Amino acid sequence: MSSQDSRCRVAVLGATGLVGRTMIKVLEERNFPVTELVPLASSRSVGQVVTFRGKEFIIREPSAEAFEGVDIALFSAGATASKEWAVVAAAEGAVVIDNSSAFRMEPDVPLVVPEVNPEAIFRADGTPERIIANPNCSTIQMVVVLKPLHDRFGVKRVVVSTYQSVTGKGKIGRDALESELAGESQEQFTHFHQIAFNAVPQIDAFTDNGYTKEEMKMVNETRKIMGDKSMSISPTTVRIPVYGGHGESLNIELEHEFDIDDVRELLRTSPGIILQDDPSARIYPMPLTSYERDDVFVGRIRRDYWHPQTLNMWIVADNLRKGAATNAVQIAEVIVNQKKA
Repeated sequence: MSSQDSRCRVAVLGATGLVGRTMIKVLEERNFPVTELVPLASSRSVGQVVTFRGKEFIIREPSAEAFEGVDIALFSAGATASKEWAVVAAAEGAVVIDNSSAFRMEPDVPLVVPEVNPEAIFRADGTPERIIANPNCSTIQMVVVLKPLHDRFGVKRVVVSTYQSVTGKGKIGRDALESELAGESQEQFTHFHQIAFNAVPQIDAFTDNGYTKEEMKMVNETRKIMGDKSMSISPTTVRIPVYGGHGESLNIELEHEFDIDDVRELLRTSPGIILQDDPSARIYPMPLTSYERDDVFVGRIRRDYWHPQTLNMWIVADNLRKGAATNAVQIAEVIVNQKKA
């Protein structure tokens, strides 16, 4: 880091996108020790300004020069830009925390959720890896919940159905919904079909096995993060017309017997989780619950009626924050805190 108190120069690639702007907001909210912000974006955004802690910073194009002296680089500009610039930034001395799919399944790149596998951030000598991958938004919130359950009871199989907001597709996803609600005609390439007043059971392209790429991300990323290739995950991902907050219905088969009250208490006391589980009072997580929040909200916890060794629950998280920006900043916080220690 750039000084003994671990204050650092931070670059944000993709600074004008929804996630990039949220990264900058989260850095400020969490009082991350930034000495200088370096906002970067494509040529069409060059010259625009972003505000951080009351100061304006001019957006530049990425270059080797732009990454000089940068300690941590938060990337959210898509896989193509990440593949082009991550190695450059790392060569200039930055730790790159990448929010794209570019490096997630690379065997030598850690895929990290701080509540689950923070140890993966560091090499054997205690220094952080130069490139660290941020998982898919739908994967992040699920593994935060699976981690304590797996440690206590063993997770054997998960059936998950997602209800994902349009901002998971970025600004174009949000704009498409707003245009449709305003009665404007839209090309349907963004969500494959009309999204207003609809639910579309396709996120990303279909693969040969009948699952979409988004669904296979949940399978492969969960196994990598949890360090358990035997875990079975069967996902169905659905886009719904809400602006923020992904919901997930989880059916979790456990290896060992459990008491439902013990499960509630375990989740209530686990990091990154807020329990909202009082159906009699109509208290349960909703997308509005998670808006602008950094936690994973859990409720509707119940034993599967037909399979006693299996749990049902409903979880929600803000996809722009815990599903992307906040998780990346939390990884950076682990690095800074380790440096302080």
